[in-house]
Amino acid sequence: MEQTQAYKVDLTKIDGDGDFPCPKCGNVISPDETSEEAYYILEAKVNCHGLEEVVLCCNICESHIHLTGFPLLEKLSIK
Repeated sequence: MEQTQAYKVDLTKIDGDGDFPCPKCGNVISPDETSEEAYYILEAKVNCHGLEEVVLCCNICESHIHLTGFPLLEKLSIK
Protein backbone atom coordinates (compact mmCIF):
# COMPACT_ATOMS: atom_id res chain seq x y z
CA MET A 1 0.00 0.00 0.00
CA GLU A 2 1.44 3.36 -1.06
CA GLN A 3 1.46 6.19 1.47
CA THR A 4 -0.20 9.49 0.51
CA GLN A 5 2.22 12.40 0.21
CA ALA A 6 1.35 15.76 1.79
CA TYR A 7 2.67 19.14 0.66
CA LYS A 8 2.24 22.72 1.87
CA VAL A 9 1.78 25.54 -0.66
CA ASP A 10 1.78 29.16 0.51
CA LEU A 11 -0.49 31.16 -1.80
CA THR A 12 1.35 34.39 -1.02
CA LYS A 13 4.41 32.95 -2.78
CA ILE A 14 2.63 32.08 -6.04
CA ASP A 15 2.99 34.43 -9.00
CA GLY A 16 0.20 34.97 -11.50
CA ASP A 17 -3.48 34.13 -11.22
CA GLY A 18 -3.18 31.44 -8.55
CA ASP A 19 -2.38 28.47 -10.79
CA PHE A 20 0.42 26.22 -9.53
CA PRO A 21 1.75 22.75 -10.34
CA CYS A 22 1.19 19.84 -7.99
CA PRO A 23 4.45 19.54 -6.02
CA LYS A 24 4.67 15.81 -6.80
CA CYS A 25 3.41 15.24 -10.38
CA GLY A 26 3.17 18.73 -11.93
CA ASN A 27 -0.59 18.54 -12.59
CA VAL A 28 -1.79 22.16 -12.92
CA ILE A 29 -4.02 23.19 -10.03
CA SER A 30 -6.15 26.20 -10.94
CA PRO A 31 -8.68 28.07 -8.78
CA ASP A 32 -10.74 28.60 -11.96
CA GLU A 33 -11.17 24.84 -12.56
CA THR A 34 -14.60 23.80 -11.26
CA SER A 35 -15.01 20.37 -12.86
CA GLU A 36 -12.83 18.52 -10.30
CA GLU A 37 -10.82 16.95 -13.14
CA ALA A 38 -7.46 18.12 -11.72
CA TYR A 39 -8.21 18.12 -7.99
CA TYR A 40 -10.94 18.09 -5.39
CA ILE A 41 -11.28 19.79 -2.01
CA LEU A 42 -10.84 17.52 1.01
CA GLU A 43 -11.28 20.11 3.74
CA ALA A 44 -11.60 23.83 4.34
CA LYS A 45 -10.35 25.00 7.74
CA VAL A 46 -11.90 28.16 9.13
CA ASN A 47 -11.07 30.03 12.32
CA CYS A 48 -12.62 33.12 13.93
CA HIS A 49 -10.72 35.35 11.46
CA GLY A 50 -11.88 33.54 8.30
CA LEU A 51 -10.40 30.94 5.95
CA GLU A 52 -7.18 29.50 7.37
CA GLU A 53 -6.32 26.55 5.11
CA VAL A 54 -7.74 24.46 2.26
CA VAL A 55 -6.66 20.87 1.76
CA LEU A 56 -6.84 19.59 -1.83
CA CYS A 57 -6.27 16.15 -3.31
CA CYS A 58 -4.56 15.92 -6.72
CA ASN A 59 -6.52 13.59 -9.00
CA ILE A 60 -3.37 12.39 -10.79
CA CYS A 61 -1.05 11.36 -7.92
CA GLU A 62 -3.49 11.61 -4.97
CA SER A 63 -1.14 13.90 -3.02
CA HIS A 64 -2.71 16.11 -0.37
CA ILE A 65 -1.89 19.79 -0.85
CA HIS A 66 -2.37 22.14 2.10
CA LEU A 67 -2.96 25.69 0.82
CA THR A 68 -2.05 28.42 3.29
CA GLY A 69 -1.68 32.20 3.20
CA PHE A 70 -5.34 33.19 3.11
CA PRO A 71 -5.19 35.72 6.00
CA LEU A 72 -2.29 37.61 4.36
CA LEU A 73 -4.02 37.56 0.96
CA GLU A 74 -7.13 39.05 2.54
CA LYS A 75 -5.11 41.85 4.11
CA LEU A 76 -3.41 42.60 0.78
CA SER A 77 -6.73 42.76 -1.09
CA ILE A 78 -8.18 45.32 1.36
CA LYS A 79 -5.48 47.89 0.61
